[in-house]
Order: sequence, then structure tokens, then C-alpha cells
Amino acid sequence: MTQSPNNPLHGVTLETILTGLVAQYGWDGLAQRIDIRCFKSDPSIKSSLTFLRKTPWAREKVEALYIRSQARR
Repeated sequence: MTQSPNNPLHGVTLETILTGLVAQYGWDGLAQRIDIRCFKSDPSIKSSLTFLRKTPWAREKVEALYIRSQARR
């Protein structure tokens, strides 16, 4: 993988991304923004990380939301 200083996710773990989004939006708000069952039904960081690591399209949506949320700060 090429590491780029222009990559806003460089050095940021998926756990950090998910934890930040949950802190900012809560599980309900996150589920409204990204329609993924693991955010709606008994959500937890651990189960969501497992799902996101196995599902590239879902991870891309979470990463995109994180980038947008960081741009607003």
C-alpha cells in the first residue's frame, strides 16, 4: 500500500474512526447516516469492527463519513 501524506486517513485506525463517529453521532445517528444492520441491532464497537473489516463497501462508507465529519470541524 502506498502511504501518502495527503491521505486524510493515514495513521488513523478503523477503531479510532468508528469510536469517533459513535462519539459524534451515537449509534442511532450513525445508523441513520449509514444503513448497516450492525449499527442498528445491538451495536458494539467489536462487532462493528469485525463486520467493517470483512466488508469493503461498508468500510468505505464509514471512512467517507469520517472524512466529511473531520472537514466540518
